[in-house]
Amino acid sequence: MDSKKFLTAKTLVPAAICLLAICGIVYHYLFAAMAISGKEAKIFIDKDDTLDSVMVKLDTIATESGKSGFSTLARFLDYDDRVRPGMYVLNGTTGPLAFVRKLRNGQQDFMMLTIPTARTMEELARKLDGKIQADSTEYMNILTDSVKIAELGFTKETLPAMFIPETYDFFWTDGAEKVVKRMAEEHKKFWTEERLEKAKEKGLTPNEVSTLASIVDSETNVESDKPIVAGVYLNRLSRDIKLEADPTVKFAVGDFTLRRILNKHLAVESPYNTYKNIGLPPGPICIPTISGIDAVLNAAKHNYIFFCASPKFDGSHIFAETYAEHQANARKYHEALNARNIK
Repeated sequence: MDSKKFLTAKTLVPAAICLLAICGIVYHYLFAAMAISGKEAKIFIDKDDTLDSVMVKLDTIATESGKSGFSTLARFLDYDDRVRPGMYVLNGTTGPLAFVRKLRNGQQDFMMLTIPTARTMEELARKLDGKIQADSTEYMNILTDSVKIAELGFTKETLPAMFIPETYDFFWTDGAEKVVKRMAEEHKKFWTEERLEKAKEKGLTPNEVSTLASIVDSETNVESDKPIVAGVYLNRLSRDIKLEADPTVKFAVGDFTLRRILNKHLAVESPYNTYKNIGLPPGPICIPTISGIDAVLNAAKHNYIFFCASPKFDGSHIFAETYAEHQANARKYHEALNARNIK
């Protein structure tokens, strides 16, 4: 072999190996997946976080080499001056360079926020507390502001009708006001032409449908019973008969733990006491479910005027057309209550 070629090969091979090694190190340092075990993880960055505190948060979700690469790149790219709050997903394939850029550019990932059913706005605020970067106080400041409520097209009484229990995407940094305004927009989307037409056919506004739905939801968890219960109340409304709905009494009294409604409860003076007032109460007694709303819009057509809980205590109800039938059914239920010593 030519000595020059031999020397060239002898020189180039180690150089190539060295270059490959450097490339491997650079790739591992900058591009290799940094998530531990390649598992997707989330990091929550607050507005007062710094690079150092972000590094601490990476301790439990990133590999040592991933953190080292992230730290070097973050300092090189001046990330410490551009720390942006939010929830960021570190997926199983993201490398340090891509993750630094994602955080530096504030490319947040969406979070799923579920709007729950709730009896009061206070309860709703408690349930939403901390689900995104907003606490219960922030929610209550908006939900009790009569001016802001009016701007959304509701009153304090009808406000629960605005919330449609569903799961929505939000950024973690979205505040309480943005959530509430989004719910007003989702309310408009929910009330399609078809739903509006069905409400009109029953002589009800959307808010009134939600009010009745809140009573239906409070009466039963049995989905198959809901359209029948809704039909009972619609029959009563059409005949100007008091609804006499026990859940409205609990709301009027302010005690949702009542197992038995007594005469002293029925005597409470309140626009929500449907044993004293004809027609619907001024607003929903809870945030109604979608199934409750649709049960009212698609209420069963029948001649039932009365119903009471089943003595089987399985959540179902017994329906009746006459008061005599209802009395017999109610007697069986009260006997079952007594047998269980429910006061």
